[in-house]
Amino acid sequence: MIKTSTITLLAISTSYLLLLITPSKEPSYYHSLFISNSLSNNVSISNHLQILTCRPHIAASEANNEAAAYVFSVFTSSNILSRVTSYDVALTYPLSRSLILTNSPRQPPTVFNLTQEIYDGDPYADVADEVVPTFHAYAMSGTAIGSVVYVNYGRVEDYLKLKEMGINVSRSVVLAKYGKIFRGDIVRNAYDEGAVGVVIYSDKKDYGGGNGKWFPDEKWLPPSGVQVGSVYGGVGDPTTPGWASFSDCERLSKDEVVKKGDVPLIPSLPVSGEDGEKIIRSIGGPVAEDDWQGSKDGPTYRIGPGPGILNLSYMGEQVISTIQNVIGVIEGAEEPDRFVILGNHRDAWTFGAVDPNSGTAALLEVAQRLGKLQKRGWKPRRTIILCNWDAEEYGLIGSTEWVEDNRELLASRAVAYLNVDCAVGGPGFHVSATPQLEELIKRATKKVRDPENSSQSIYDSWTSSGDPPLFGRLGGGGSDYKPFLQHVGIPAADISFGGDVAAYPVYHSLYDDFIWMKKFGDPMFQRHVAAASVWGLVALWLADEEFLPFDYLSYAKELKLNMEELKNQISNKDVTLSPMDKSIKELEKAATKINNQRKEIEASKGWRTWKMDELKVREVNDRLMMAERAFTDRDGLFGMPWYKHLIYGPSKHNDYGSQSFPGIVDALTIAKNVQTTESWHHVQHQVWRVSRVIRHASLVLSGQLT
Repeated sequence: MIKTSTITLLAISTSYLLLLITPSKEPSYYHSLFISNSLSNNVSISNHLQILTCRPHIAASEANNEAAAYVFSVFTSSNILSRVTSYDVALTYPLSRSLILTNSPRQPPTVFNLTQEIYDGDPYADVADEVVPTFHAYAMSGTAIGSVVYVNYGRVEDYLKLKEMGINVSRSVVLAKYGKIFRGDIVRNAYDEGAVGVVIYSDKKDYGGGNGKWFPDEKWLPPSGVQVGSVYGGVGDPTTPGWASFSDCERLSKDEVVKKGDVPLIPSLPVSGEDGEKIIRSIGGPVAEDDWQGSKDGPTYRIGPGPGILNLSYMGEQVISTIQNVIGVIEGAEEPDRFVILGNHRDAWTFGAVDPNSGTAALLEVAQRLGKLQKRGWKPRRTIILCNWDAEEYGLIGSTEWVEDNRELLASRAVAYLNVDCAVGGPGFHVSATPQLEELIKRATKKVRDPENSSQSIYDSWTSSGDPPLFGRLGGGGSDYKPFLQHVGIPAADISFGGDVAAYPVYHSLYDDFIWMKKFGDPMFQRHVAAASVWGLVALWLADEEFLPFDYLSYAKELKLNMEELKNQISNKDVTLSPMDKSIKELEKAATKINNQRKEIEASKGWRTWKMDELKVREVNDRLMMAERAFTDRDGLFGMPWYKHLIYGPSKHNDYGSQSFPGIVDALTIAKNVQTTESWHHVQHQVWRVSRVIRHASLVLSGQLT
């Protein structure tokens, strides 16, 4: 007689053997299915975008809450467990604005109407009055009166040029062109130079196309078009720096916010190219250099000061408003405590067809495809989290509050953050990423068809010039990857089609609507499909592959290149980069070592050692996941402690700029200017700090205590 325990053991053994020999669909099957024509749908994406952009939907508005409800409904209908996470944050709105130009006492003043004109046949004319009047979020309330000085793009180097010319902007109202740097830095630079107010306009040379035609006939910004936006230099709710905003939480006072230095100290206004040109015509003085001039059919640009005088007045109000992040979760079957996060923001200054709802439509497409995969039996190995942020336009507020709220869990569990903001603004694939994600993104672009030419892949078109694919870096603060990478140290990427002013000149204006997208941005919505395919495929590989597909040899190579560039900028013989060089070599060795360990585990795998292998895989993956965290420092960048990442972060003078070794570069800028022993010593100190975090990353990858 066979004992019951023996029967049970045989049954278990048989079941296990059947499990081993029963054919099942590998993750690669679902990955191929995800990018197949059977699951992708450009008509669905088009419908999503049209619904999301039917009304203007600034952060915390009723229309934006309706858009949040729509995102939530698509998530839940795709079998994705979803919730709305709300925060109570300080936002600003305009109460009154005026701008008056006086040329001379004998001429009547020009009173600018500061409005964007509705075009003939505009299908959104009936809701255009819901657009908030043109303004700068967090601009200082007040009145500024002074002679006009033209300052080109308002960069530090532009003011140096003015000083060479003997022109002082103190007590002036400066006129600056949009472009090159973050608008908040334009205002801050003007304040630093003694200006009392700032007017920023969209120059026809940059945004108008120069052919006398504009939207709706061509893609260019109409003469009355205005780029609105935030001039806040911080991240997240200004009243809760470093912690999440709830209705009853601790908040800084208005004076405390001002003392932190992230909000402007002089008033500013955005104006149209048409109004900017009128102001240009009022300026005398020396003629600007050729690269400061406008379009060929425009006036001659002079510097000033005056004789034109500007009277700028702005009054805004700060309100504690409730914003809504929509969070969808597909729980991992084997490693539910490891998070692959996809994010896009929803709020827009106006209709937001490009910025940001092309990305929202792509996010909904990804959600629907993942829902279809689940119906066919797929479950991710790791948890996938889909995030739709609110109040990004004000200063990455929705994403930052969520990261600050969940910082410890994210620091210990997040694998990567994949961002899409303006998914489509025109042709051409663009990506910025931390270097260990490069090879993974290249793989994805080789699998996805080019939306302009279906006979080739995105990778083929991306490299058609014969040059290797170009990756940007994520040092600037342009979108929601910032709190993930620069505050916590989570590997990140940002994907888009288009990506520059020439492709998308109606940026942040009334004319960023569905009609512009359908006529110029993506008439067939195939770029949207391709963006969703690359985005989702990278996420699937990160979620499903047994070993995290990170390549830190790419990171070491990138750091070495950046170090060589830095070496060329250092003129002081007492500053040495040898500590950094040594650390990078250690990182290279550690990256090679972990790659070899991964290969050894794969080669030795067998059903007898599956449990041991599982633990080894987990341990290797933990080291790969945590290495990016090691590039952070608890004290953060000098003068900017919220920014913890010492490899990638913003420059103090351009928040949009993607800066490698930002602490070193900012110290170097100061040292070159003041040329003191102490300033050069500070450069060396920053070199040592960067060297230490690179070494820490090497130790994490090696997985051994010293």
